[in-house]
Amino acid sequence: MFRFNFRREISKSTGIYHRKIHSGLEDAGPMASRLKSRSVVRFSGPDTVKFLQGLLTNDVRRFGESSGEKNSAVPTPNMASVSTPPMYAALLTPQGRFLYDFFLYSPSKSEEKLNRTGSGPGSDSGLDGSVELFADVDVDVLDELLETLKKYRLRSKVDIENVGEEFSCWQRYGRNLSGSSSVGWGGGVDRAGESTASGNKYGWQWYEDPRLECLGYRSIFPSDATPPLVEADKETDESNYLLWRLEHGVAEGSAEIPKGEAIPLEYNFVGLNAISFDKGCYVGQELIARTHHRGVIRKRLIPLRFIDSNGKEVNQKIAAGAEVVESGNGKKMGTVSTALGSRGMGVMRVEEALKPSAELTVKDSEDVKVEAIRPTWWPAEWF
Repeated sequence: MFRFNFRREISKSTGIYHRKIHSGLEDAGPMASRLKSRSVVRFSGPDTVKFLQGLLTNDVRRFGESSGEKNSAVPTPNMASVSTPPMYAALLTPQGRFLYDFFLYSPSKSEEKLNRTGSGPGSDSGLDGSVELFADVDVDVLDELLETLKKYRLRSKVDIENVGEEFSCWQRYGRNLSGSSSVGWGGGVDRAGESTASGNKYGWQWYEDPRLECLGYRSIFPSDATPPLVEADKETDESNYLLWRLEHGVAEGSAEIPKGEAIPLEYNFVGLNAISFDKGCYVGQELIARTHHRGVIRKRLIPLRFIDSNGKEVNQKIAAGAEVVESGNGKKMGTVSTALGSRGMGVMRVEEALKPSAELTVKDSEDVKVEAIRPTWWPAEWF
C-alpha cells in the first residue's frame, strides 16, 4: 500500500504552517476539514419526520422517537445525556436513480440540557412537539434541491430553510482519532475547543460518521466558531478529505454520484447505511427493493490507483470520465467517476476488475495502468 507523507511549509507572508500532500494519507494523523462543498438546510414543523420519511431512502422515524444514544451520565449546559445519531440517506428519482444525498442531524432541545449556570433545566425550546432537523447537503445543487423539496411539500406542515450562512459542515479523519463522538463545547475533553465553541446555543457535537467508522467524525457547527478538537495545525484543505474517501471508495454529492443516472446500489449505499429495507414506501423504492432482493450487483464503485509500467504512481494524468479497459482485448471494465493525484474511483465490473490476473489500463492512455482495490470495509459477500 502506498503512503502519504506530509511536509510542513511556513508561509513567508503569514508565518502559518501549511501541510502539503506528496503521496497518500495512510499514516496521516488526525485532521479536520471544513467542507465548502456542503451546505445546511433546516427542517421544522409537526410534519417534518412524516415528510422526509416519504421521500428519503432511510428510516427517518428514528428522529421522532424519544430514546437516543447515551452521551453522558448527566446532562450539561450544552449537551443532553442522550442524543440521536445522525443518518445518511438519499432522495431518488421515481425510477430509483440518485438525485441528492443528506446527512440528517437532530439538535438537542434546550429543556433536555441544563441552563447556562448548571443550576436547573434549560428553558423550553418552544417547538411545541415539533421536530427540528438539519441536513448537510451538496452546495452545488442547493437551489435545485430546495425547489424539489418544496414541490413535494404540498400541504405538509414543514418549513424548509437554507441556513448555510449560519452553519458549516466539518469532517475529522485520519489515523489515531480520539473518541470524540460525544464532544460538544461542554464535553470536558478539550478545554480549548470548549472555550472556542462556547457561543453555540444548539450545543452541536461531533458524531461518528453514519456511513463507516473508517471515515471518522462528522457534524455541523456554527460558521462563526471553530469546532472543538480542531487545532490550527490540524485543519487542512477539503481535498485531503477527498483523498481519504478515494482510499476507501466512498463517493459523496452529485459531482461524484451522477444525478439522475447513478444506481444507489452500485455506489454501495447499502454498505454505507443509507437505505432501510424495513420502512414503508419512498420515492424510487421499487427498483431499489427489486435489485437488492435479486441479490446480484455486478458493478460497484471501487477505489483505483493509477501507475506506470514500472508500478510508479502517475499523478494528475487521469480525469473523471476516462474509460478503464482490459489491456488484452480492450473490453470496457468501467469509467473513472472521480480522480485526484494518483487516486480515483469508478463503477467497475467487480469480478473482472478485482480478479488477481486482471490487467487494466486507461483507454487512449495505454501507458497508464489501473489497479482496482477492494476496500477493507466491504462485506465478504460482495466479492
